[in-house]
Formats: sequence, structure tokens, C-alpha cells
Amino acid sequence: MRVYVPLTLPGLAEAHTTGELGSSGQLVACAVTPGLREWYVSDDIEELEYAALGRAALASLRLLASDPAAPRRRVVVAVDVPDGAAVSDPDRALDPAALGEVRVTGPVRLAKAAAVHIDADDAEADVTAAVAALPAADAGDDDAQFVVDGAEDHELLWFAVQEIANLVESER
Repeated sequence: MRVYVPLTLPGLAEAHTTGELGSSGQLVACAVTPGLREWYVSDDIEELEYAALGRAALASLRLLASDPAAPRRRVVVAVDVPDGAAVSDPDRALDPAALGEVRVTGPVRLAKAAAVHIDADDAEADVTAAVAALPAADAGDDDAQFVVDGAEDHELLWFAVQEIANLVESER
């Protein structure tokens, strides 16, 4: 099963150093879950995985909100895990805040990653604005939600796992 792990650039640097994602024993990620399938209303697995990637990018935005020192670029690592390793909470299947969310019993070796997705430099202004607008958007402010959605206008770039060392080094 492919899962999408939301991170920040410092989180990616830590994973690169330790060789593991979720060294604390449990990893929160996004995947194609029954709730995500119902919400997205598609049978196309590529579309569903793209939706899961988008949910992970939103979770990365929330991680950025809790780390003011992190560069304002969303980071998502795509990792393949055994089917039974990722579990969604059926009680939160249709909760908008938890769509596609899974818990992976960790740690997961970074070497198992399939790819890394990161915002380009030109997304930083919109990502910064989206991070600042999150609290108001969560409170129901439509204008703030529009700003948060503006970060989604930026496609995450794809990088091979072998490029992680260069990605984290360029941010230091």
C-alpha cells in the first residue's frame, strides 16, 4: 500500500539522518482509504492517489504552522508499506479533517520511499500566506480558506529518493 507522509524540510533532514520515518513508533500518513474513495467519488486509482497526496500536502501545511523556523515549502514522502501496516480509523472515515488519514506502525525505513514531493521555491509566498490563514480557515472564514486553497495551486515537484541528500543540504 502506498502512503503519503507529510513532513517539513527539517523533518525530511531528520529522516535522512536517521534513515527512518516515524522514529517515534507511529507514523501519521495519508492513503487511499474507504472514506477518501467515498469523498472523492472516483474509481481511478491514480486520481485517488493524487487526492491522498493532496491531503498529505495539507497535513504538511499544518506541520509548517507548528514550526515557524521551517522553510515554507510543503514536503510529502511517498512510501510503500505492507497492506496491514496502515490502518484508518473507521469512526473518522468521513470526518473532513481525517479524510485519507492512516496510522502506520513504524518506524519505516526511508530507503523504502518511492519518491519525495516538495514545493518549488516560487510556492513559498503562497504557502506562507496559507500557513498564516489556517486558523481563520479552520474557524470557517471563507476568505481564509481561499488563501489556504491557493497553496494547492502549486504542484509539488517530484524527486527521486537518491536526491534527498541534495534537497536537505540546499536548505541549510
